[in-house]
Amino acid sequence: MFGLGPGEMLMALVAILLLFGAKRIPEIAGSFGKGIREFKKNMTDVQKEIETPDVRPLDRLQSPSDRVPVEEDRPEPKKLI
Repeated sequence: MFGLGPGEMLMALVAILLLFGAKRIPEIAGSFGKGIREFKKNMTDVQKEIETPDVRPLDRLQSPSDRVPVEEDRPEPKKLI
């Protein structure tokens, strides 16, 4: 594994144990696992979104709620004085 022998791996584990402490290591590993799980979930969601076409009707695409407001659609700001 990366050209590390058992001695180097043991030294790395001892250094990690000294830096973070025995109580903090499970928290770090759990956070790391949650991050990997969330990343995989997001990658799957993006892949599904790319592979499946958008099947909304055309009239729904042009509804006022989907439209981005332009300058003339915005109300006049209130004057403070």
